[in-house]
Amino acid sequence: MKKILILHTGGTISMEQDDKTGEVKPGQENPLMLNSAHLFEDVNFLMEEVFYLPSPHITPAEMLKLKCKIEDYTKSDQIDGVVITHGTDTLEETAYFLDIVLTTEIPVVLTGAMRSSNELGSDGLYNLISAVRVASADEAREKGVLVVMNDEVHTAKNVTKTHTSNVSTFQSPQYGPIGIVNKKGVNFHHMPLLSERIPVTSINKNVLLLKAYAGMDEFIFDLIGNSTLDGLVIEALGQGNLPPKVAQAVQKLINRKIPVVMVSRCFNGVVQDIYAYEGGGKQLKDMGVILSNGLNGQKARIKLMLALQTTKNIEKLEQIFSH
Repeated sequence: MKKILILHTGGTISMEQDDKTGEVKPGQENPLMLNSAHLFEDVNFLMEEVFYLPSPHITPAEMLKLKCKIEDYTKSDQIDGVVITHGTDTLEETAYFLDIVLTTEIPVVLTGAMRSSNELGSDGLYNLISAVRVASADEAREKGVLVVMNDEVHTAKNVTKTHTSNVSTFQSPQYGPIGIVNKKGVNFHHMPLLSERIPVTSINKNVLLLKAYAGMDEFIFDLIGNSTLDGLVIEALGQGNLPPKVAQAVQKLINRKIPVVMVSRCFNGVVQDIYAYEGGGKQLKDMGVILSNGLNGQKARIKLMLALQTTKNIEKLEQIFSH
């Protein structure tokens, strides 16, 4: 019999809709705490409600608490897998955070819901059942942290929320899911390449995320210039290009030894040092901007926060962001 740890954190999957107003909000208690213990007769559950928060309230502090909680359970109990229920707005960030910091080989699976527990067509309990099935599968071991939603298995590195309300919102642009869940079981058709782990015991770095746009200038950089800034991630245009005034502002940050990581605001492809005009990727890389290999902005920010806990060396940071 498999022993599966379920950690509840809140989110739509644990909320209810008010029949009169249509509002979706947390109730007095998490309905999953009442229902999920009886999902499987052949699975022994350990269950804890770590916190009861909508996902916009989740911060890296809560992510670190989840990491510590999983490590504590794996030391004290012989568990075979972990399922975390989570709100969908920041689910991918928590998943990616855990993917970087955890070193366990057992499956760690995040899931959530787009419809609250008492709505018509609620997907929460179904997604939870699918997540437990994946966490119980021997084939899910050594694949890093996974996200299971709507019958699909995604890697934490690639998955992202693509629709505000559709139940099929979680997709992996460019790569697709690595497996599917059906009535007969869990089937994997890809094996992800695992990236470097960054074990941390604390997280206290201030890393901002900015998105480039046509006509962007140095204004926002002047506002943040005197703040206590440890690093910056920019979602650049296209293959990795910025307006010329932004490039000048970025140079000032680099002169202050503040690491600047660049990703693309496109959700397919990677940034490259191709264009040599002012603000082009070639100029930005030459001035010391770190190019990220395919991450979106929110995940690059998580990675830079964690990486800065271990090093400020630009060459080491470049190596970390190269895969």
